[in-house]
This record gives sequence, structure tokens and C-alpha cells, in this order.
Amino acid sequence: MTNEIIEIKRLSPSAKPVLIPLYGNKVRAGFASPADDFIEEYLDLNKLLIKHQEATFFVRVVGRSMVNVGIYPNDILIVDRSLEASNRDIIIAVVDGETTVKRLITNHPNGILLKAESKHHKDIPVHGELHVWGVVTATIHQY
Repeated sequence: MTNEIIEIKRLSPSAKPVLIPLYGNKVRAGFASPADDFIEEYLDLNKLLIKHQEATFFVRVVGRSMVNVGIYPNDILIVDRSLEASNRDIIIAVVDGETTVKRLITNHPNGILLKAESKHHKDIPVHGELHVWGVVTATIHQY
């Protein structure tokens, strides 16, 4: 296993909100109406994506072990360290001194399993103590 996390950053406590308009109508796959540009509200992405600022970190991903759940190389994960991990959560774990992002399976017949979400990567059975660094709450992916 190789490290799947290349950098960890924290939101500055003095970060000012950036308000982004949320348009009232949903995006259609067909032709848009000229009347569809009504602004419903302004979103503060900090409030939308970060519940516990002091315990939240941004983590950049390398590797492709989670592509089946939409986590790709260079994506930024929003990780909350104040949350307790539950079965099927996507977590950042430290295994044998290396960080990895995997799905936590606590009800596997053979014990705890860190599940890769790609057929090209192996799951990691946990034999011994598992250190959960944080729970992934959102992913930022750029096209």
C-alpha cells in the first residue's frame, strides 16, 4: 500500500465567506427558459460544507482506489475529525504508518475491513488496532 494522501490543509479561522448565487430553477437537460435566472439565495460554501471548522481539514487524493464512488486523483476531500466513524463511512485511516482513504466496513464476517472502491485495488483487512484519522464528508472534484 502506498500513501493516498499528498497534502493536508486546514481552513483558516479568519476565512471570510464567499457568497455564490444559487439559482431557483433546476438545470434542465433540454433548452433553458430565459425566465430561469431567478436567484433563490446566496450560498456560503463554508456553511454548506463545513460543520465543525476547528476539526475540518482538506485532503488532496492520489491513487485510484476509490473511483467507483467518485473520488479521483487530485480531488480534495473535506474531512471532519470530530465525527465518529460508522459502518460504510468513507474514512481517512492510518494503516502501518501510511494514510489511505477507504470505506469502513465494520460488519464483515472476518472483522473490520477497509474496502477499496475499485476492482483494481485490494481491500485491507484490519488485524489489530485501526486509527481513523477522520470521516470524509464531501469531495471537491474539478473537471
